[in-house]
Order: sequence, then C-alpha cells, then structure tokens
Amino acid sequence: MTKWFADTGWRHLVGLTALVFALFPIVFVLSASLNPAGTLTASNALFSEISLDNYRALFSTPVYPYPQWFLNTLVVASVTAVAQVFVACLAAYAFSRFRFAGRRLGLLGLLLIQMFPQILAAIAIFLLVFEIGQLFPGIGLGTTIGLVLVYMGGALGVSTFLIKGFFDTIPTELDEAMKVDGAGHARVFFTMVLPLSAPVLAVVVLLAFITTLNEFLVASILLTAPESQTLAVGLYQLVSSQLNANWGFFAAGALLGTIPPVLLFQWLQKYVVSGLTAGSVK
Repeated sequence: MTKWFADTGWRHLVGLTALVFALFPIVFVLSASLNPAGTLTASNALFSEISLDNYRALFSTPVYPYPQWFLNTLVVASVTAVAQVFVACLAAYAFSRFRFAGRRLGLLGLLLIQMFPQILAAIAIFLLVFEIGQLFPGIGLGTTIGLVLVYMGGALGVSTFLIKGFFDTIPTELDEAMKVDGAGHARVFFTMVLPLSAPVLAVVVLLAFITTLNEFLVASILLTAPESQTLAVGLYQLVSSQLNANWGFFAAGALLGTIPPVLLFQWLQKYVVSGLTAGSVK
C-alpha cells in the first residue's frame, strides 16, 4: 500500500484535490441559484433551501428579457467565432505560404498589439462606431451587426498565430502537387489546407466563441437598449444596484449561460488536444 501510494496514489490525491477546488465555486453558484432568498449570505449554507423560483423568474420577468439576452449572445458569439476564424485563416495562409516584404514585421505587430488591454481602446471604439452610425445607422451604436464588426477587428491576433503554426506543419509539396494540376491558391486553400486543419480550426472556434460569450466591456458601451444586450451585459444589471441586487437571478442566469460553451466543447473535444499541440509548434 505504501509503495502504491508513493508511485501512483499521491497523483490521485492531487487530482481529487484539484477537482474539489475547481468544482466548489460551481456548487456554490448552483446553491445560490436554487435559494429563493436572492442573497449570497443566505447561500453560505449550501442547499439549505431548494426552489426553482429564480429560474422561473428569468423567463417571466418582462423587465429583464433573459431569453432575448440568451438569443442575442448565441447569435453574436456564433457569427463572431465563424467570421473571426475565416479572417484569421486567410491571414494565416498568407503568412504561412507567401514570402513578402513586411511579413516578419506584420507578425511581430500582431503579437505586440495583443499586449495592450482592451480598455485602452474603449473610448476610440465608441467614438468610431458612433461616427459610423451617423452615416450607416444599421451598423452604429445599439446594433448587433456593429458589435460583431468590432469583434472581428480582433481576429488578427492569437488565432492567426495558432492557425499559422498548424499551416506550417502541412507540407508545401501538397500545394505544389495541386498547382501542377492547375489549381490556384484559392482552390488549394479551400479544398486542401482547410480540411486538413480541422483540429486547429475547432480549437480557434471554441476559443473565439467563449471569449465573445464572456466579453463585457465593448458590449456594455455599444449596446444600450435592453432588448439588444448580450448575456454578460444583461446579467450585470441584476447585481449592479446595491439596493436591488438579486444574486439568485444572477446565479441562475449564469448557470444557464454556461450550457452553450459546454456543449460546444463536448462536440469539439476530440479536436482540442491535437489542435492546440500542433498549432503551438512552428
């Protein structure tokens, strides 16, 4: 028994400790969502009261249109994830397969831009979208399309590096063989490179979806009408007031909001490990 614990048992102990440490916040939020009192102090005694009132209120309170927030978030996150990955793929293919002046400087510039926090650009983004909205109201302040376009501005970042790293592992001989048969760059990109890059594309889609789902700063300054807000902005309203904060509503809404990324992760799980490892090696 002592030998088994020294060789393997301690690993199980560390794993169980980490699992308990990771699951405790989720258990606490679940307890708060089931507590009708609506306060965190009342939830300290886990599952002392169990009720579905908070979940019912989410879908029956007109002041807080939670179903609309949920739908807006799914639309924005899905469209943004697909659009960001497509733009990042185009940039990654150019950096991986072409040799042109400024290529190295461009890659370095993309890396340096990621070092600046998003809050630095908040005022500039607001003013830019406001001015654009004066000319084209359909993509101005308070519009979902305008928010998606702003999110697409962050496509050329970490995603480009991950995808480029994977593209570099695809032999260029395959490109040359297709070009001998008369294929152009577009045909090589869409029919050969993209299908072979499914693992890293799945990883980038998942990361982009989760990032957009959790994004608060830009969405809070661009989306003003309650019916157009995303889940992160809408849920913040439930606890932003010190006098009317309802943490039970917030916990219930947050738990339901975790369902889409969990389902997406389960669907893409088989690609995640291979995509991250291959895309991180040049």
